[in-house]
Amino acid sequence: MSTQDLRNKHCKPCKKGDPPLSAVQAREFLPGLHADWALDDSTGSISRTFRFDNYYQTMAFVNALAWIAHKEDHHPDLEVGYNRCHVRYSTHSVGGLSTNDFICAARIDALLPETG
Repeated sequence: MSTQDLRNKHCKPCKKGDPPLSAVQAREFLPGLHADWALDDSTGSISRTFRFDNYYQTMAFVNALAWIAHKEDHHPDLEVGYNRCHVRYSTHSVGGLSTNDFICAARIDALLPETG
């Protein structure tokens, strides 16, 4: 799925018991994301670390990411430091990755078009 296709989609609720994406399916979505996103088959997640010049830029990014998470009702795990934010997506209700994870990752990439 292309980057634009992912960015144009919206998250859909996943129910407990819905199957996660297979490793093959997850790998098919990766080309639609920035190359810095990493797939971790062992945890069923994707993650990326974003780096900034200062705390203000980091927090501005985190706030914009929080708006996306709220709007899509799909929330990542975050580790925030002075000049970095590590973002990890997985869909807890399915016990692995869903299309929602890739949709939100693509939307986050759009926040920083010079690096996304």
